[in-house]
Amino acid sequence: MEFFKIKRDIPFMRHALIFNVISTLTFVAAVFFLLTKNLNYSVEFTGGTTMELRYNHAANQDKIRHTLEQLHYEPVVTSFGTASDIMLRLPPAKNSTGVAPSATVFNALCASESGTPKQIQETTDKGENITRTSCVNAAGAEVVKLQRVDSVGSQVGDELAQNGLNALIMVVVGVMIYLAVRFEWKFAVAAIIANLHDVVIILGFFAFFQWEFSLTVLAAILAVLGYSVNESVVIFDRIRETFRKQRKMSVTEVIDHAITSTISRTIITHGCTEMMVLSMLFFGGQALHFFAVALTIGILFGIYSSVFVAAAIAMWLGVKREDLIKPVKERDETDGAVV
Repeated sequence: MEFFKIKRDIPFMRHALIFNVISTLTFVAAVFFLLTKNLNYSVEFTGGTTMELRYNHAANQDKIRHTLEQLHYEPVVTSFGTASDIMLRLPPAKNSTGVAPSATVFNALCASESGTPKQIQETTDKGENITRTSCVNAAGAEVVKLQRVDSVGSQVGDELAQNGLNALIMVVVGVMIYLAVRFEWKFAVAAIIANLHDVVIILGFFAFFQWEFSLTVLAAILAVLGYSVNESVVIFDRIRETFRKQRKMSVTEVIDHAITSTISRTIITHGCTEMMVLSMLFFGGQALHFFAVALTIGILFGIYSSVFVAAAIAMWLGVKREDLIKPVKERDETDGAVV
């Protein structure tokens, strides 16, 4: 399916050097910000407390945030499900190495609602007796319910960070093996450099703006890796196909033709994906905000790197027709001869 067909190939590789210089400068800037400012890790990595609360009205997130900031916490306040369901992510308080005491936090929020903390006995559907914490106002009505509390220690956060790094390394190695088997090692090296370029630039954005780096953002980065590889594979496959059909074209002309012939497909695929991601960015709420931000940056740079970084590096590594197409073995005159 094509929206349009370009009859004349666009000379992308003519400007490959300029765009790769820009990419290199952007990459170096991203590494600089990562080294100097570091990432703003979320509770999952640094340790802290996660609390789920249910209000009997639409919760005022600014008021909740202000109340907790007075306790010297830097909370992440998000709604999930409904406007009355709130999730708090509390890293350790300033000048503290421990996790946030949930009782202290809940008491402060209860006081801001002019209520009093109370332990309520309930019987579950299975007949089990449980005790839950609630906030009751002067009229005896429940104002805030404490639904769940999870505490993550720093050791668990370190393990999550190490597991996330291991997952990233495994994806990179797997992609290299796949591309080397399907195409040729030069394409594998080019694609990995382009993909790492995308990942580092995303991390650079998060370090520069000090956006929260959470497990959902890590998931977005892994998704971007797969997405960018898919675009590179499409272009590489078209390059191999063009080598077979156009034997008089030079390597540069083959790459230009392959990229030009996939532009319509790129616009359709990435345009549809970007519309979905932007809908999450603008309407998905705080919980999906940085996940959508990472995907948006990754998709845009994934298109750019597949065309101007991966294809150009493959060209500079000296990819040629013989790397992708096995030469036809000449028939020996003695083959088939009757002795």
